[in-house]
Amino acid sequence: MITFAQAKIAPRKLSPWAESGGVAAAILTREGNVFTGVCIDTSCSMGFCAEHAAAAAMITAGEHHIAKVVAVDWQGHPISPCGRCREFLSQLSEDNLSAQVLTKAGSLPLAQLLPLDWKDGLV
Repeated sequence: MITFAQAKIAPRKLSPWAESGGVAAAILTREGNVFTGVCIDTSCSMGFCAEHAAAAAMITAGEHHIAKVVAVDWQGHPISPCGRCREFLSQLSEDNLSAQVLTKAGSLPLAQLLPLDWKDGLV
């Protein structure tokens, strides 16, 4: 998984106001497919995270159940998804709370990164 994400790291300046590729992500679906994406950062905060890009590719292909996810920084080191990405991935499917998130400290379920989840008991 990490190597799929590392292969997408390619920081570059797109324009005076945007850059991409400083963070990359890979998602392994329950069906066994891998989807990747990179972040896009803009001056006015309209960009998005690598996990969002990978999830968009996954959804475009007709899937939404995540088995594993990893994000890597520009040096290829695993990093934890930000709070926005954790929440986003958890809302794509309730089953995604059991998805394994690969971090530099090891692997843990997405649910452990969302303590006191606001969605508990709502469905």
